[in-house]
Amino acid sequence: MVNRESLKRPHEGLDVWQRAMALVELIYACSSKFPDAERFGLTAQIRRAAVSVPSNIAEGAARRSTPELLRFLSISRGSLSELDTQWRIATRLGYIKPSADIDEHIDDVFSMLTGLMNSLQARGSAR
Repeated sequence: MVNRESLKRPHEGLDVWQRAMALVELIYACSSKFPDAERFGLTAQIRRAAVSVPSNIAEGAARRSTPELLRFLSISRGSLSELDTQWRIATRLGYIKPSADIDEHIDDVFSMLTGLMNSLQARGSAR
């Protein structure tokens, strides 16, 4: 008999994963307005970076060890910084107007990732 709890997706319960998923939706909507010439350039890069954020959170959550989770959260935070830079490039190039909503999502996810990482590290060093 299969334990139903073992089938649960551990990342879905993480607020940071949910917020990162919302950020992906915003990035896809905004990047659809980029010039056609950027389809294989900045559009593809910014979307890959956006998708990488919740993907790495999910992969880390599925690993079942705190060091592995921390490693993937760190990768996720790196992807988020990459996304932030690409977003700023797109606005500087005039492809899109600055968006307080996207900036807020990026800031929130960064803070949430940092908080979760700090909490996990503190819990690990308390042992």
